[in-house]
Amino acid sequence: MKRLSMAMTVGLFVAAAAAPSFAADLPRPSYKAPVYAPAYYNWTGFYAGINAGYGFGKSDWSGAGGTGSTKPKGALAGITLGYNLQTGSWVWGLEADFDYSWMKGSDSAGTGVCTGAGCETKMTWFGTGRGRLGYAGWDRWLPYVTGGLAYGNIKATPNVGGDWSKTKLGWTVGGGVEYALLANWTTKVEYLYADLGTVSGGTPGNDVTLKTHLVRAGLNYRF
Repeated sequence: MKRLSMAMTVGLFVAAAAAPSFAADLPRPSYKAPVYAPAYYNWTGFYAGINAGYGFGKSDWSGAGGTGSTKPKGALAGITLGYNLQTGSWVWGLEADFDYSWMKGSDSAGTGVCTGAGCETKMTWFGTGRGRLGYAGWDRWLPYVTGGLAYGNIKATPNVGGDWSKTKLGWTVGGGVEYALLANWTTKVEYLYADLGTVSGGTPGNDVTLKTHLVRAGLNYRF
């Protein structure tokens, strides 16, 4: 009996001594830090803001009163309203703006009413109603294309007096890039080409066209 007890004791001692060696041969569990997905900016929502920029273009005069060409240019500033809907990386939007305009130009190199004191074309205000399509694959950067309706007031003044002004509906296309500064604030830079068609008036009659390029910056607040 004593021999059996001694044998069991020796066996337990050997097993205990070998346990750390077996444990060392077992693969150790690996622990990885959790990976968190970045919180991308969401462009969905209504927004309002302000914009300002510079416009330059060309205005042609033609008709019974003679011919001429002016190059209106000047600053613009106004307000912006819009809505965005983001689906994946694409942002679909509607935007409207209304600007006061200081664009005007005069010329005396033409014929008839545009000789001497010259004729003048002025755009007193300008607005658009456009669709936008942007790509939000770069998180807070949103490059976009845009196009839609343009409208504005064209004032034409011949050298013989008798100026006239009319509100015209035309079209516009362009593009830009917008950047999310903070949770609700964004800023943008955009280019638009606008064609307001032809206004007719004066005595003798004249047709006056206006095509313009606009470069504007804006600051928006998203609700």
